[in-house]
Amino acid sequence: MKKIKKQFSHDSLQDANSIKAILKAITTGLGKGKVVLSDDRDEIILEPEGLLNLRVSASQDEDRSSLTLRVSWHADRDASKDRKLVVGEKK
Repeated sequence: MKKIKKQFSHDSLQDANSIKAILKAITTGLGKGKVVLSDDRDEIILEPEGLLNLRVSASQDEDRSSLTLRVSWHADRDASKDRKLVVGEKK
């Protein structure tokens, strides 16, 4: 039986502490194997397992900066990259 494709999207203006709390909840869910995302319009439950693909991208111009985090996985595929990501403060 083929699964029905479901999508969830949420856009809002948040302060840094609120985003930190959201990211913490997402990482907790990833660790437990279940991420629940919801707002007043929709909900999606994701159950990541196995190896997850992580993509981080950032850009900066004169008046706008952007940071994008993408985590994806396939239920039946184990693929990994040998590149190590380091996130921290520049010394």
